[in-house]
Amino acid sequence: MTSHKTAQTMKPATAAKKLGVYLEATPAEFREGAVSRSELNALQTDPPQWLRDLRRLGPHPRPVVAARLGISIAGLARGGVTEALTTEQIDALKQENPEWLQKERATQAEVRKEAVRIKERNAEREARRQADA
Repeated sequence: MTSHKTAQTMKPATAAKKLGVYLEATPAEFREGAVSRSELNALQTDPPQWLRDLRRLGPHPRPVVAARLGISIAGLARGGVTEALTTEQIDALKQENPEWLQKERATQAEVRKEAVRIKERNAEREARRQADA
């Protein structure tokens, strides 16, 4: 009895998320069919021109926009940014540096500082626990 392996596939939305691109900006043939694991790997290792252009110029999905601005996705929403932005629009926002962006960057910096503090505290606790054992 032989088992036939079927290729593991994913929806185009999942593949776009893994590739870090905005689904609506991808070519129709990408959006209309399922993407196999091997196709995704091929796109990641040797991206076609459309994928390189999307990654460089956008429009970018919210996680990428947030990362490029140095803020959280929730911070984007609080700032009123709900749509995908191009690299040019992101650069313009950085240049403009509106008050909401400054505030969100400060908030994100505090979150990162707190995460480091907690990690250090937990490491110290673990070191004490190891020393007591």
